[in-house]
Formats: sequence, C-alpha cells, structure tokens
Amino acid sequence: MKFVSYNIQYGVGLDGRYDLPRIVSSLGGADVIALQEVTRGFGRNGNVDMVAALETLLPRHYSVYWPASDIDAGSSLENGRVVSRRFQFGNMILSRWPILSSRLILLPRSRTLDRLNLQRGATEAVIDAPGGPLRVYSLHLDHTYRNERIAQIAHLKERVQAYEIEGGAISGAEEFGLSQPPSPQDYVLMGDFNMTPESPEYCTLAGEADPLYGRQIRATCPVDVLAGLGKRQADSYSWIDPKNHAHRMLIDYCFVSFGLVARLQDAWVDETAAGSDHLPVWFELA
Repeated sequence: MKFVSYNIQYGVGLDGRYDLPRIVSSLGGADVIALQEVTRGFGRNGNVDMVAALETLLPRHYSVYWPASDIDAGSSLENGRVVSRRFQFGNMILSRWPILSSRLILLPRSRTLDRLNLQRGATEAVIDAPGGPLRVYSLHLDHTYRNERIAQIAHLKERVQAYEIEGGAISGAEEFGLSQPPSPQDYVLMGDFNMTPESPEYCTLAGEADPLYGRQIRATCPVDVLAGLGKRQADSYSWIDPKNHAHRMLIDYCFVSFGLVARLQDAWVDETAAGSDHLPVWFELA
C-alpha cells in the first residue's frame, strides 16, 4: 500500500503556473492520497473547483473533502435568484478503496491582527483497506505561530486517541438503515505540519527523544515514517521558498500509529515534483 501527502498550494507551482494535471502526474501509483490547500472559489487559481477537477483527474479513487475555512466570496442576488460564491480552503483524501466514514476535526486557533490566520482542520477518513480498516487524516497546521501549532497538535492527538470512545462520525447507524462503520485503532497522520524536525511542536507529537534511549515507540505518540526508517537526513526538505529557492525546509510529514510500524517498508520525498512549493512525501506499508 502506497501513501502520499502533498500540499498542492491551490494548484500553483514555483513557476507561478496553475497546472492540476502536473500535480496529479506526481501521484501515480498512490493508493491513498492526502492533499492540503485544496480550494474552491479562490481568485489566485481562477476560482476553479479543485475538488471536482481532482475527482475528474483521479476517477478510480474515492474521495472526501472538508473545507476548514469557508468564507463568502461575493454572493449576490442576480435576476431574482441568490448566487452563492464561496472561498473554501481545506484538506482532501482520495483512496482506491471505499471511504466508510468521514468528518472534519476543527483545530484551535486565535485571532491575528496583522497576519493571515485561517481556520485549520484535519479531514478524517475511515478507509476499507485490504489489510483491515484504517483511519487516515489529512491536516494542515498554522504557519506563523508555534504555540498555536502545539495547541493544534495536542487537540488532534486527543481526538485521534479518543476515537473509539467518541465513535467517529456516527454510532448507532443502523437506526438510519446504514451499516455501522468500524472503529479501527490504527491510523495515519499526513500533511503540512509547518514544523521542523525535533522542534517543540514535533516533540509534542512524536515524543521527546531520551538522551540515553532515544525516541521510543509509545502508544500515545505516532512515528515519523522518514525518521523511523532512517530516511530523514539533515538536508531533507519538503518545501522550497518561492522567493528564494535556496531556502528549503522539511515541514511535511507522514506519521503512523504504533500498530503500523512493523509494516513500514519504505519512505521518501519526491524531489522531482514541480506542481507546488511543497513536495510529495511518500511511504509504503506491507
């Protein structure tokens, strides 16, 4: 099973060109895809409905999309009828296998007065994977304030670990004539975390590394697939500064729950992708 996470920057590459087929060409062979910065009604990419466009370009994948930020973008009354125009900014999951349930987890935020601060969220999907049902999260954390990222990570960890208690998207589904979705323990977190390796927010998620024993595999802390497989290097990167291409950082990650660690086969960053200012982060499970 191949997984990939890609912040697609509303379809615009470092060359300033919107090219969604170019992005999709970098996703070939992926079974489960987590995308961030998927938009509708955004002027920077011609107000395209990226959700519909991606579903057209990936017709053999099931999909769910949740816009964490949903803003009026010039709705009006035209010819006696309301025309609703909305700017939506969120995360998408696509899967070769059916998505049994989905929900949006809103992440905590605080109001800024001088910089952009969008409502952030995590799109959750329970996937009917061949090795058993699996929870997958596509997420995007705040980009300007470390304390906010730490609060968002803490909240997300609480929701992820309380999944079986809370019941996910629905429980008692039989009353509506629906099949009850499973409550899988194993999960995958993928996305743009806007954090660097071993930063305070990274350690909030993955746990501190002990000076003697290193970072341990614990039930409460997911494992960074690149680091867990020894594939993360000092010069690894997943983002390129559009204003200075020599400035590069590793801020995109894939994490897995402890039950999936033994199934990890490989992990890598696709440094050839050119469809965004970010790069796709891949991993493979047996």
